Amino acid sequence: MKTQLQKQWTKIACLTFAIFSMATVVNAQKLAGDVAKNASGALNGTVRVVDNKGTVKYLQAKNGITTITNTTADVTTTTWQLGGVLTDNTYIDVNGKVFGLDKIDLAAAGGASTDAADKTVHGTGTGWTLLVRDEATGAIKKLKATDLIASGHEAFTAAAIPLLAYPLTGSPVLPTFEKVWVYRNGVKLIAGLDYTIAASTVTLVPNVTAPNDWTVLTGDVIEVQFFK
Repeated sequence: MKTQLQKQWTKIACLTFAIFSMATVVNAQKLAGDVAKNASGALNGTVRVVDNKGTVKYLQAKNGITTITNTTADVTTTTWQLGGVLTDNTYIDVNGKVFGLDKIDLAAAGGASTDAADKTVHGTGTGWTLLVRDEATGAIKKLKATDLIASGHEAFTAAAIPLLAYPLTGSPVLPTFEKVWVYRNGVKLIAGLDYTIAASTVTLVPNVTAPNDWTVLTGDVIEVQFFK
């Protein structure tokens, strides 16, 4: 009698685990409605189980969960593990709780990627990229570290008829004054007073009022430095 009771409890425990596992997998993919059974024998296919009433049920993995089946002698073991192909858009609502990843390696300085491409897998590029969040969709995307902060420098030589407007090569959109520096022959000009910026053009504003009077002379070197 004791042996029979142990068997019954074992069946109940297995059934409880099976129901819990099935609910967990389904909820990871779909929150309502029926979920179709995967094709038997396919990658991330189904595992058939029989409960203590003889009802045939199926456990299946999908959407980023991988199953590995190993057969040793007369024992077949199927393991579910994280890692695989997402087949559905997946969102995790942290609901005010902390969601974190521990033991992440710190990227070494100077290791930024120069050959990152769209939708590549690991091992196909070099260096590292940054993960960013698209606020419109919530999607996680990658960004080259070199694209996070763009900087530039260009020097002009004033012509015989001195020009006041200097458009930058490549038409980069210049940021605000605190991120743009303009120099005349190595001397910094005052932002908003000695020069203005609009789109990709720096315009000098000479002053004829002493003691801050100045003008642009032929041969003057005008340097523009910026970052954004």
